[in-house]
Amino acid sequence: MAIFEYAPAPETTKAAIREQYGLFIDGKWTAPRTGQYFDTVNPATEEPLARIAYAGEEDVERAVRAARKAYDKYWRKMRPADRAKYIYRIARAITERSRELAVLETMDGGKPIKESRDFDVPLSAAHFFYYAGWADKLEWAMRAGEEPKPIGVAGQIVPWNFPLLMAAWKLAPALACGNTIVLKPAETTPLTALALAQIAAEVDLPPGVLNVVTGDGGTGAALVGHEDVDKIAFTGSTEVGKAIQRSTAGTGKRLTLELGGKAAHIVFADAPMNQAIEGVVNGIYFNQGHVCCAGSRLLVEESAHEEIVVRLTDRIQTLRLGNPLDKNTDVGAINSKMQLDKIKELVGSGVDEGATLVQQSCVLPERGYFFPASFFTNVQQSHRIAREEIFGPVLSILTFRTPEEAVEKANNTPYGLSAGIWTDKGSKNMYIAQYLRAGVVWCNTFNQFDPSSPFGGYRESGFGREGGVHGLREYLAH
Repeated sequence: MAIFEYAPAPETTKAAIREQYGLFIDGKWTAPRTGQYFDTVNPATEEPLARIAYAGEEDVERAVRAARKAYDKYWRKMRPADRAKYIYRIARAITERSRELAVLETMDGGKPIKESRDFDVPLSAAHFFYYAGWADKLEWAMRAGEEPKPIGVAGQIVPWNFPLLMAAWKLAPALACGNTIVLKPAETTPLTALALAQIAAEVDLPPGVLNVVTGDGGTGAALVGHEDVDKIAFTGSTEVGKAIQRSTAGTGKRLTLELGGKAAHIVFADAPMNQAIEGVVNGIYFNQGHVCCAGSRLLVEESAHEEIVVRLTDRIQTLRLGNPLDKNTDVGAINSKMQLDKIKELVGSGVDEGATLVQQSCVLPERGYFFPASFFTNVQQSHRIAREEIFGPVLSILTFRTPEEAVEKANNTPYGLSAGIWTDKGSKNMYIAQYLRAGVVWCNTFNQFDPSSPFGGYRESGFGREGGVHGLREYLAH
């Protein structure tokens, strides 16, 4: 297959990055009481972008105290329609600064600029627009006879794979319901959360309603363990989620967890193959596979297996890996060296256990953390690559003969976040979907999100929902 060369198409929008960032507490930028700072690094170049404040327990205490003061003094008492105005202003500001935010997200996280520009930032703004409309209609989100009341102070911890979008998923409904927030972004990707803090100040959000504390797992643990936090919302690894659940057990804190996944992507022989291949590519190589709901286990009907492998082998050769700020790039940088090492280790285990590795042919950049688009054939259910979340651009292909076998293999996982089905028969789509143990099932598509649609999992993929009316209920007392 001929592979066309593309001239460089670099993103020219400049993002204003400060040399050093403090903590955003009570509407002001403040130095950390720890006196400590750490670097946030561009994973495509391995170069530091900025110095970031490290928040300790005393800093978390200040942030929670500011959030409680703002909650009691004015935010919960404010007319819902007035709260909506602030949320709407945030949505407008994100839209107006969309290209700058996209560049920040790409430089700090490594994802291709076209994904940040066309997916992360617009969907983040859409969540604020959506929940701004709900702020004065909360009684319609409740069951009959229930009065909508906020929970109080929410501690929100977001991951590094979708820093801005995960923050929007959590912030917008919490604010609409009248809660105040202490937001803790991931250590490796704090810049867009800090940009949100700047936006909050620019739209005159009352001091203390949104506080942003940066740091590592120690900062997150201090927030989870604070006795004056009423709700914890966490997106991240299953291991950390379990630790948070143990920590909050018996405390009366409300908790929602959106954790790992090992989604089954089922392709039947009667599927529209051109669309299915694109769906598979989108399902696993989008954001370098840094997606909790990535379709990382491809279950193919046996009679279509050879065709799928040939098509997918050809297709990954056309993916362009390289500079994430180049608008032609399809596969950007892995978020960190630690994550790259984890991917390499799991891929090595797949080879050692007898699976066959297929990778795109490309030259990796000399600097930065990159891994080529890959998939395995001859995979067994017992292989680590079929059971463990790799969180990288690596797909495992297994086969099935009957719909029942497809369902059995799809459900043979401790996770339950998402799944996908491809077939030209609507009745088969609906039949299979009802038996898949997953919080979200996509039919003849994958990775489709909308602010009005709930998202979440169960089993080791967590509990609770974000998005839609369900996302509101997670931030209302009941």
